[in-house]
Amino acid sequence: MPDRTPGHLTTFSYVGLYRYSLTFCCHNRQRRFDEKTAVDLVLSQIRRAANDEWFAISAYCFMPDHLHLIIEARDTTSNALKFIKRAKQFSGFYYKQKYHEPLWQRYGYEHVLRDDDDVRRAARYIFENPVRASLVSSPQNYPYLGSDTHSVNELLQYPERPTGGSASTSTSTSG
Repeated sequence: MPDRTPGHLTTFSYVGLYRYSLTFCCHNRQRRFDEKTAVDLVLSQIRRAANDEWFAISAYCFMPDHLHLIIEARDTTSNALKFIKRAKQFSGFYYKQKYHEPLWQRYGYEHVLRDDDDVRRAARYIFENPVRASLVSSPQNYPYLGSDTHSVNELLQYPERPTGGSASTSTSTSG
């Protein structure tokens, strides 16, 4: 029987000065991010993994049952696969210690972003998710989104549509 689990891009190393849009789904798509304490716990461990693997968190949005992240490598040795593994491992461990429940599904989704425009456009898109989900009327009213590199308002002012022909590559990931 063939392996039907999603995989990483086979022709891409994930090491170097790249940018990524990541989505991690909660175990069985259960709501884990309805309270500030849980979000703060997980975000602190995501930041720890980012620091360890030389990434900046350009945007994050904790939806009730999943997390969107945009990360940017800060060093030629930055390894996105190591970041993904550490981020999920650290946050999952501390979450389970506190709440006695598993946090993450095994697989997530990743997109390699080509340039700074893609980062800003992707950030705006994920910041608007709580509005599309009818959780708030404006992204600025949602308490579980932010950026460690830009102001939220700066990212929300970025145009939705590209003016040129920029593309991105995507796949599913385990970790």
